[in-house]
Amino acid sequence: MPLLLAFLPLIAIIVAVVVLLVVIRVSVKMMWQVAEPNEALIISGLTRGRPATTDGMDFKIVTGKGAFVVPGLQTVRALSLTLNETELQVNCVTSQGIQVVVQGVVIFKIGDSTPFIANAARRFLGQQPKMESQVYNVFEGHLRSIIGSMTVEEIIRERDKLASQVRSASGIEMEKLGLVVDSLQIKDLEDPTGYIQNLAKPHIAQVKMEARIAEATRNREAAEKEAEAASLIADAQSVSAIRQSAAAANAERARANAAQAGPLAEATARQQVVVQETQVAMLEADREEQKLQTTVRKPADARAYAQRTEAEAQKAADISAAEARAKKTEVEAQANATAAAAMAGATKITGEAEAAATRARGEAAASAIKAKALAEADGIKARAEALGSNQEAVISQQLAENMPAIVAAAAEPFGHVGQLTVLNGGDGVNEMVGGILAQVGSYLPALTESLRKGKGDGGRPSQP
Repeated sequence: MPLLLAFLPLIAIIVAVVVLLVVIRVSVKMMWQVAEPNEALIISGLTRGRPATTDGMDFKIVTGKGAFVVPGLQTVRALSLTLNETELQVNCVTSQGIQVVVQGVVIFKIGDSTPFIANAARRFLGQQPKMESQVYNVFEGHLRSIIGSMTVEEIIRERDKLASQVRSASGIEMEKLGLVVDSLQIKDLEDPTGYIQNLAKPHIAQVKMEARIAEATRNREAAEKEAEAASLIADAQSVSAIRQSAAAANAERARANAAQAGPLAEATARQQVVVQETQVAMLEADREEQKLQTTVRKPADARAYAQRTEAEAQKAADISAAEARAKKTEVEAQANATAAAAMAGATKITGEAEAAATRARGEAAASAIKAKALAEADGIKARAEALGSNQEAVISQQLAENMPAIVAAAAEPFGHVGQLTVLNGGDGVNEMVGGILAQVGSYLPALTESLRKGKGDGGRPSQP
C-alpha cells in the first residue's frame, strides 16, 4: 500500500498526459480542414491571408491541401469544382427571317485559378444550383444574337463556327461569374416552317436520281459480268470437251499402237530379213558376174584379142610385103627407066617407067587396105564365134550388169513416199517385196530376147 501511494503521482502525470494528447488530437482534427481534389475551401473570419479579389474581400481560398480553422473565430465552406451542364433550347430567327429552334448543351465549371474561384464564391457560394440558370441566360442571348447574323445554310454547314463564336462572345461574362466553358455543342436545329426540309428536297431528288442511275449501272455491269462469266464457263466447257476428246483420241491411238506393236515388230524383222536376203542375192549376182568374167568373158576376150593380134600382125606383114613389092617394083621401074633412058634416050620410055611406078604404089596401098579389112573381119568373126558357143553365159553376164538398174526402176515409185504404213504385219511386207520382184521378173524375158536378137549384129547385144 505504501508502494502504491508512492506511484500515485506518476500515474496521475501519465493519465494527464494521455488526456492532453487526446484533447490535442480531437482539437487538431476539428480545426484541420482538408480540401478535396474537386473542391475549394473558402475560409472567412479571422485570417492572415491577403485579399484574393480586387475589391478587397478578405477570405482565404484553400485548394488541394489542408488549413487550420479556429472554431468560433473562422468559418469554412466548400465550393465544388466539378463539371456542370446546361441544356439549351433557344428560339432564334436567322438573317433570312426564318425561325429556327437551336438545341445544344453547355458543359462548364468553376475555374481552377484563384480569381475564378473568388468570383464564383462571391456569386454562388451556398447556391451553386443557380449557376445553370445563369449560364442558360448568358448563352441564350449570345446565341440569338449570333444566329441572327447567319443564314440557315451557314448554321447547317458551320456548326463548329457557330459554337466558337458563342463561346468567344460569352467569355467575358463567364469570367465575371468565375466560370469556364469546357464544351459547347449544337446538337440539333429544328425548323418549324419546313424551310430545311424544302431546302433538302432538290438534293434528295438529285441523290435519288443518282442512286437510281448508280443502281441501273450496277445492274448493267452485273449483267455484263454474268454474261462474261457465262461465256467464260462455256469456253472452259468447250476447252474441257476438246481436251477430253483429244485425250480419248490419244488413248485410242495408244491402244491401236499397242495392238499394232507386235505386227509392226514382226514386219520390221521381216523387212530386215528381206534386206539381208536382197544383199545376199546382190552378192551372189556379183559372184556370178565375177565367175562369168573369169570363165567366159575373159577367155573369150583373150581368144578374140589373140585372133585380133594375129590378124593385125598378118595385116602388118601383108602391108610390109606389099610395100616391099611396091618399092621393089618402083626401084626396078626406076632402074629400067634409067637403063632405057641411058640406052635409048627417048622421052617415051621415061613416061612408061613413071606409069609403072605409079601402078606399083597403087597396088601396094590396095594390098594394105585389104589386109586391114581382113583383120577386122577376123576379130568380128571371133566375137561371133564366142557368142555362138557361149550365148547363155554372155546373156547372163549382161543381165547381171543391168540388174541394179532394173531393180531401181521397179522400186522407183516408192522413192516419192515420205512415210509408208504396211498393214497385215509381215505378210504385207512380203506382198510388197514380192510385187517389186514380180515387176523385175516381167522385164527379164524381154531383155533376154533382146540380147539374143543382138547376135546378128556382130555379137553386140542391143540395150534394153
